[in-house]
Amino acid sequence: MSNRVVHKRRATITDLPLYYSGHLRKKLTKEKDFKKYYGELRGATLFLYKDDTQDTYTEKLHLGQLKSMQLHSPYQKKTPTIFTLTLQTEEVQLQMDNSDTGEEWRGYILTVVKKEIPSKLQLLPGQMLQLQDALDQERRRNPTTQRPELPPRPLFLCTPSPFQSPPASASPSSTPPKDKTDNSPEIPACFFHVSRKEAEHMLKVNPECGSIILRPSTLANNYALTLRQQTSSGPIMKNFRVTSTNVGFVIELDTAVTVSSLNEVLKYFLEKTEYRLHPFMASQPYDTRIDMSPVPNILKTVPKAQVAPMLRSETKEKLPPPPTNQDDGDYVMPDDHDPNLKSVQMDRELEAVLKLRRENLHTETEEVNMNQSSEKPPSAAVQWSGNSSTI
Repeated sequence: MSNRVVHKRRATITDLPLYYSGHLRKKLTKEKDFKKYYGELRGATLFLYKDDTQDTYTEKLHLGQLKSMQLHSPYQKKTPTIFTLTLQTEEVQLQMDNSDTGEEWRGYILTVVKKEIPSKLQLLPGQMLQLQDALDQERRRNPTTQRPELPPRPLFLCTPSPFQSPPASASPSSTPPKDKTDNSPEIPACFFHVSRKEAEHMLKVNPECGSIILRPSTLANNYALTLRQQTSSGPIMKNFRVTSTNVGFVIELDTAVTVSSLNEVLKYFLEKTEYRLHPFMASQPYDTRIDMSPVPNILKTVPKAQVAPMLRSETKEKLPPPPTNQDDGDYVMPDDHDPNLKSVQMDRELEAVLKLRRENLHTETEEVNMNQSSEKPPSAAVQWSGNSSTI
């Protein structure tokens, strides 16, 4: 079977990217002899196969829990190199055939775990470029997220109820330990004050929000962690107990694991599940429709203007209303402020003046005629009469 076919089959087991591979030996510190393996560094996990023809790994090491990587002996050409890896719960020794291969393994392991290329690497420029490509890919795959420190215990569990008196047999040693992170009282996003049944229901109906919920336990000084895990037969629910002690927090597994904080508890579960599970984050609702709001009625909303009353002179007497039927010769004084009434008044005054002038002119004409008739000479009459007598 060709190596290409083997690599394709291995890629179907996990979707983690392959960064480096090669032959090595491995043993625990309490073991006497090294065992030969073919190793593949995929993501932050080291998969170990019996040889390079096997498509199923024998065991794997989660290097995300790596605390330190120390060189067991100084580099020497053509001499095997031994590293001691200190993990969360054990120490593992890796042996490479020579110092050059050992330097490559050291560079890739520390780069993937620490998300940075270590200084003072004895590699060629081409090897450094390949290492930089692996670093960029790992940063995209698993970006570093800053999360607030988890508080050791909620206040409602640490502080006794004011309505409940402490028992007489209580001693200082039985009191719960003080918070080591009192300065950061923030509660993590995946911590909810819910029961086991409520936590399982939240994970069941909201799988897109996450798969891990940290919650208080019903027992004093204890926590619980509820997770929803996808298996080949379907999703299953699991609940784990986390006990708070004076030295840290104990995850009660078949082999108990002690960590220093609840943050490490959450990190432990994330690494053990290869980051396929995520802390539960409550989703925020979003609107899905755009509605047109009605245009407000401005006439109803605008208040009515208040007009100040007109000030009139106290000495001015109120004019009586005009009569309904008036004679042509009677005139009513119109309001000075109305231009139409003013023009009517002027027309009536002009008509009266013209009428008066016509009457005066007629009277004067009659008087003139009368005067002319009275001033005729008498001689004319005498002459007229004389002539008539003569005829």
